[in-house]
Formats: sequence, structure tokens, C-alpha cells
Amino acid sequence: MDGVIGFFADLGPNFQLLLDRSPQIIEGVRVTVLATVLGALLALLIAFVFGIAQLSKAAVVRWVARIFVEFFRGTSLVVQLFWLFFVLPQLPYPLGFRLDPLLVAVLALGLNYGAYAAEVVRGSINSVPKGQYEALSALSISPARGMVRVIIPQAWALMIPSLSNLWIQLLKGSAIVGSITLYDLFFQVEQVRDRTGTWFAYLFALLAYFLIAWVIVVIMNALEVRAKHSIGRGPALREAWRSLFRPPGGKTAEGGLA
Repeated sequence: MDGVIGFFADLGPNFQLLLDRSPQIIEGVRVTVLATVLGALLALLIAFVFGIAQLSKAAVVRWVARIFVEFFRGTSLVVQLFWLFFVLPQLPYPLGFRLDPLLVAVLALGLNYGAYAAEVVRGSINSVPKGQYEALSALSISPARGMVRVIIPQAWALMIPSLSNLWIQLLKGSAIVGSITLYDLFFQVEQVRDRTGTWFAYLFALLAYFLIAWVIVVIMNALEVRAKHSIGRGPALREAWRSLFRPPGGKTAEGGLA
């Protein structure tokens, strides 16, 4: 009983300590969100470039893209991060130079998760029905134009769920950037752990990362709804938006089951 009372008695001082350090916590959240967003954008660019390159008719292009993807998928994110931050500046001139810690974090996250996402892009493009390619050929549409105007919009709707999972993994992977002097959310939480107690600090970190991940899920679900609507798949746009916030098995406005 005394332990329970002490548990609740500590909540007030712990919350007050977090409020006192709120500028540092907010800065940590900003760094985490910035590294996640910029890393995801770089990963998306890399995914499309190397995902499409793996489908090229030129064998050299396919092999270069494949080597890139397998290298960054097959090596540790931590090693890539440390290599860019600690090893790169020690290389002989002009190969060696020092990068800003945030840029290092974005590069490491983008390269690592971009390699995984490239496989998502490649698989999604391959999942587009072969009849679409035959139709492009019959209409004398160039491969490049057909890829941009017809194939990729259909593949985009297919790849969003997998990309959503990767972006959440990227967010969680960003927790290691504190090891290269980047003061992210996890680093700032570590600074108050000794004063608030381990359980409270890590519970706060869990909830903070969960909220950021939830925002990513909502954004990606909205993109999926929009992408499916743009190619004429799924329900009407208004009904699809409602379904994002409808509990499973809930009733529709007409009284039927969802």
C-alpha cells in the first residue's frame, strides 16, 4: 500500500520537473521530428530512384541499383551512422570531411530505410497488372510517360501501407542519433531519468514516440485514401474519410453495419 501511495505522490514532482525542462524536451521533439521527416523524404527519393532502376532494361543499371540496395539493407544502421560521423572526417583529403550531426542522421536514416523502401517500390510496380503495360504499348505511349502517368499512380496506392510501416520503423530508429551528439527526444529524456525515476522517464518516452507514430499513421492513411480515390478504387472519398474514424463494426449513418 505504501508503494502505491508513493507511486502517486511522485507524479506531481516528476511532472513539475518535466515542465521545468520543457524547453529542452520540446527541442528534443523538434530534432526527432525533423530527423524523421527529412530522413523519410530522402528515403522516399532513394526508394523511387533505385526501385525503378532495378526494373531497367540496362543490365548495368540493374546491377548498380541492386548492389546499392543490398549493401545498405545488409549493413547496420548504427555502423552507417558511426561511419558517417566518426570515420568520414578521418579519411584522407579530399575524401574526408565533417558533416553536421543532423545531416549525418538524415543521411543514415535515408540511406538505410531508402534501401528497404526501394524493394517496396519495385514490388509494387511489379504488382501492377501486365495488361496496363500492354495497353500503353497499344496506345504508343512511351515507357517513361507511361510509368509516370499510369504505372506509378497505381503502384503508389499499393506501396503506401508498407511505406507507413517503414516510416514508423524510421522514427524508432532515430532514437540512436543521440550517440552522435544530436540532442533528440530520447537524449533529453535520458537527462531527467535520474531525477524522475526510470519508470516515469521511459513511460514519457513511450507515450511521446507513440503520439508521433500515430500522426504518421493518420497521414499515411489519408494519403492511401486519396491515392485509391485518384485511380478509381475503394469507396467514395467522403465515405473513405469517415471510415478512418469509424470504430470496427460501428454503424453507418443509414443504420447498417460498417
